Amino acid sequence: MLKGEKCITNCILDKRSAPPGQHAASRRRISDRALQLREKQKARYTYSIMERQFRRLFAEAERQPGITGENMLVLLERRLDNVVYRLGFADSRRQARQLVEHGHIMLNERKTNIPSCLVKEGDKISWPEPGTKTEYYKQLVESIKGKTAPDWLSLDKKKLAGQVLSLPTPDQIEAKIDAKAIVEYYSR
Repeated sequence: MLKGEKCITNCILDKRSAPPGQHAASRRRISDRALQLREKQKARYTYSIMERQFRRLFAEAERQPGITGENMLVLLERRLDNVVYRLGFADSRRQARQLVEHGHIMLNERKTNIPSCLVKEGDKISWPEPGTKTEYYKQLVESIKGKTAPDWLSLDKKKLAGQVLSLPTPDQIEAKIDAKAIVEYYSR
């Protein structure tokens, strides 16, 4: 393997069951509050949202009828930067956010530079005329042929334009986030 004879007796690749240290075996159990906080932070980092904005989004989800956790996930999915990512215009949510902030995306034929803008049913997402001349756009035309959009979005691969067919349902959201834990975190 790595160092011949040394690997037979003391292999570096074998993982130990306990972390290093004298008292590592006596680690404390993670509390429910810590697990809830981890889920909240995972959602925040996944969608690149600051705490104040996330809290406002949660308050809006609470005001809506239905299950608060599912409402919150739907609101997160409806953000413009996330829709740009889901359509395949960007490889990551951070890149999608940058595309929106730099004015490379149009929402309903209007230039928009606000990534937190919530899209509605029937909204159209497209590229402005100067944006179609960029090198990134030309590469995107070639790479988007193999990508597919979620069921709640439609994608015109020739024009590189998308449309929101319907609002996403909790079943259509691909994020692996425990919304119930986030609701429990904020309800304390």
